[in-house]
Amino acid sequence: MKRLHIHISVDDLNASRAFYTALFGMEPTTVKSDYLQWLVDDPAVNFALSTGRAKTGLNHLGLQFDSDEAVATVQARLEAAGIRGEEQEQAQCCYARSNKYWAEDPQGVIWEQYHTTGQIELFGGDAFTGGAGCCEPTFSANGMWRTGGC
Repeated sequence: MKRLHIHISVDDLNASRAFYTALFGMEPTTVKSDYLQWLVDDPAVNFALSTGRAKTGLNHLGLQFDSDEAVATVQARLEAAGIRGEEQEQAQCCYARSNKYWAEDPQGVIWEQYHTTGQIELFGGDAFTGGAGCCEPTFSANGMWRTGGC
């Protein structure tokens, strides 16, 4: 496991940038007009903020791994426990291309297990997200289909 991932949707990116820069004691690692990311070593966290969502607050949590094999190991553990998830290969999300496995905990918190394979110049917009430029699985564990808007 490399880093815990936390993604929060915000309505004021500049105010949030000031708060989290002070909290982490460093400027964001990635700065875009609609997205900020801090890759913090202590604690090991990949912390992201984005704008443009109908709902603000916790977007999703995740685990960032160094390899596709590590993602597959977690996927196998979840599936062995009877936890339904969704695979996504070469996702275009949050200015990165990644291989992912999404799952939802019993409270409805979305967890993204992923390995980033490269950086891209757009927020997102692949077929998985319906061109919306945002990352979210298309199902929930209780069978309710999602309509986007991570």
